[in-house]
Amino acid sequence: MMSLMQPWQRWRVSAPLVALTLLIPGANAEDWPMWGRTPGRNMVAAATGLPKAFDAGKYKPGTEDVDLATTRNVVWVAKLGSQSYGNTVVAQGRVFIGTNNDNPRDLRHEGDRSILLCLEEATGNLLWQFVVPKLKAGRVNDWESLGLLSSPLVEGKRVFLVTSRGEVACLDRDGLADGNDGPFTDEAAYAVRDTEKPPLEPGPRDADIVWVYDMMDELGVFPHNAANSSPLAVGQRVYVCTSNGQDWTHANTPSPFSPSFIALNKQTGALEGEDATRIGRRLFHGQWSSVASGVVSGRPLIFCGGGDGFLYALDATPTRKGETMVLETVWSYDCNPPEYRVKDGKPIKYPSAEGPSEINATPVFYKNRVYVATGQDPEHGEGVGHLVCVDATGRGDVTATATVWSYKGIHRSLSTVSIDPATGLLFIADFSGYVHCLDAETGALHWIHDMKAHIWGSTLVADGKVYLGDEDGDVAILDASKEKRLLSETNLNAPAYASPVVANGTLYVASNTHLYAVRNLTPAATATAAADP
Repeated sequence: MMSLMQPWQRWRVSAPLVALTLLIPGANAEDWPMWGRTPGRNMVAAATGLPKAFDAGKYKPGTEDVDLATTRNVVWVAKLGSQSYGNTVVAQGRVFIGTNNDNPRDLRHEGDRSILLCLEEATGNLLWQFVVPKLKAGRVNDWESLGLLSSPLVEGKRVFLVTSRGEVACLDRDGLADGNDGPFTDEAAYAVRDTEKPPLEPGPRDADIVWVYDMMDELGVFPHNAANSSPLAVGQRVYVCTSNGQDWTHANTPSPFSPSFIALNKQTGALEGEDATRIGRRLFHGQWSSVASGVVSGRPLIFCGGGDGFLYALDATPTRKGETMVLETVWSYDCNPPEYRVKDGKPIKYPSAEGPSEINATPVFYKNRVYVATGQDPEHGEGVGHLVCVDATGRGDVTATATVWSYKGIHRSLSTVSIDPATGLLFIADFSGYVHCLDAETGALHWIHDMKAHIWGSTLVADGKVYLGDEDGDVAILDASKEKRLLSETNLNAPAYASPVVANGTLYVASNTHLYAVRNLTPAATATAAADP
């Protein structure tokens, strides 16, 4: 086991230093247990005392190891793979993040794999990893070297995620270090599926799989390039988007009648409900949105962004329709304005820059409203977008009646909104590289900031600040106010596709290659630097 532990000693921070930083005044004991922190998915945290600036530092000569002595306000740095899109989750003393296997932690698992890392929150040291072999079909379903895209959901001792193989998996929070919890007991065979390699005996630094539900085998789902939904739990069920999409021709949907959204039993993984929207017959390309939830008029609803450009509200409680348990559609809303769909009496062909888009962002439920922006696969480039605020209390097709406000000044977006309860301000990024600040109540625009690079992730609002990374690896910290003010900017030495998160007084910022744990270690120096970035 020592051979597996030694590489991680390079990123170890002394226990006294960690204990000291965890006791800094203003730190908040609040985990970030899922994508968006809460079921409403609003990218906001109540932390205080966060830094206005930090420095990602430099690599040690001849390595990709960050020299902590060259950083500022960085507690620890963990090496990831070479592509890391999965957003960080922090819960119960553990940090979870998805990446690829281009920096193998276990040399028995060489080659292209998707990886979920479980790290120690205090130090960034490896606790265990979940190794997901790639599908034989290749990039049509499971793009090479992409890594694990799903942000896990942590509840008690269970960790739920969607794998790059189109599965919903439930893992034991503690890995195999405390034995195999079952009922799944064949971790050795799972780790080498489709690799033509013999089973590898797992050890205490491997994941403990509790159950796996294969959406491709069970539902005929056909993910386009990748499966990535971040799970959501309501009661005893876990909900995901299936990522059903088109094949490599971009003209055919192999499984048009497969569901787009499903509910599984959290304890067993059994299917308990599926949508009846039939999006598969209308989808433009793929489906990569995650779902949100909220209670409207006493009724728990699931809010879903569709591959047809519609926003859906589904009843969280399945009802029987013949032989199928259905998540009934409570309402639907077309997020594409008519002029994005038709021009001069003719449909605008997807993926034209001036035409319609699907919804890749995660809807946000806030004060009986749902906020979401339209967008497309980044490979399609830039184009017109649409940010909408929808009244969540309607029934049926509410396109003509439920618009609270809409904003067409945004480009295509992959990003989830952040609504600051303290100020009523909404922040959102678009793929073209602009950050927009609007009034969440009225949609009035306050300002736009140009990051000058594509943005894949989402804004985070915490401690009166807006945090965001971009494709150039720049992380901007802006004032969360009606007046635009850039507080600082630093570069991570690699693209930043994931979104920043805050947990227990620590800011987590990931690049493609490294995860940084950031705290306000030098308040006086930070304040001085931030005043003149």
